[in-house]
Amino acid sequence: MGSGPYQFITEIPIGGEGGWDILTIDSAASRLYLSHATKIVVVDLNTNTVAGEVADTPGVHAFLPVPEVRRGFSSNGKESRSSVVDLTTLKTISKIDTGANPDAIVYEPRHGEVYVFNHTGNSVTVINSKAATVSATIPLGGSPEFAAVDEAAGRIYCNIEDKSEVAVIDVDKHEVVAHWSLAPGDEPSGIALDARHHRLFSGCHNKMMVMLNTQSGKVVQTVPIGAGVDGCAFDDARQLAFASCGDGTTTIAKEEAPDKLTVLQTLETERGARTMTLDPKSHRIYLPSAQFQPPPSPSPGAPPGRPTVVPNTLKLLVYGPAESVKH
Repeated sequence: MGSGPYQFITEIPIGGEGGWDILTIDSAASRLYLSHATKIVVVDLNTNTVAGEVADTPGVHAFLPVPEVRRGFSSNGKESRSSVVDLTTLKTISKIDTGANPDAIVYEPRHGEVYVFNHTGNSVTVINSKAATVSATIPLGGSPEFAAVDEAAGRIYCNIEDKSEVAVIDVDKHEVVAHWSLAPGDEPSGIALDARHHRLFSGCHNKMMVMLNTQSGKVVQTVPIGAGVDGCAFDDARQLAFASCGDGTTTIAKEEAPDKLTVLQTLETERGARTMTLDPKSHRIYLPSAQFQPPPSPSPGAPPGRPTVVPNTLKLLVYGPAESVKH
């Protein structure tokens, strides 16, 4: 499996039809939530098996559990709504209108609010998690990708893909208070935060991860990553930043000092394994992957089509620190 700090542990079969997008972990509950076409698949991480699903989430991009209110919130891209879900029964309680094509979601604990980022709506819908009502809609001036919550600073940092910048949202004011350039990074997607050292990591589509100082808003360093990045994560205990890429690689970099980021490993995964999540408890990372059928030949002058997922091949690839792998 190659040497390095992270090695392959196992794979968890998911099956079903259609594509996938963002996955999230509720570490305390040992549950993983994977968005999958029109539903959310719930995985029990103690047994590595599918434990249930949330239905009727058309074009879902993400699902975020909020254990404090025993609810989860989805981003249903194809209907521009968020499903409010009972985490115990996995039944939908209600649906809330968002902006166009809601995508990434984060939870802001200071106000108990869920931020749903509207990718083509160029905005974020802020939802009161207890009342399940909209508190605010914040224009972002561009197309949002992933976001990270800085609880101590009372801020949320969101990658604006088409502007190659980070929008800084003040959670008390519900407004954007700064725009930070990610240059030389271009077209950012995944984002992760080291809150302790005030460092932000943005995975950019020109094959680099950018480390940014959240006190100055300036880029500190960049490291090379693979092609087709989507997900990023940061393991605070180990000071490791991850960037998962569709070319079948995940770059693992160590923050050796607040101004020094060093690539430790280019982990070989599988083609299409572009999104990821990290379990801070086990330090394991989970990446969805599947087999693909070749795309149909495009009409003359048309862009090439996307390859389709072979039914029942969706799975989660699980990697972890080498010392936790049982040989």
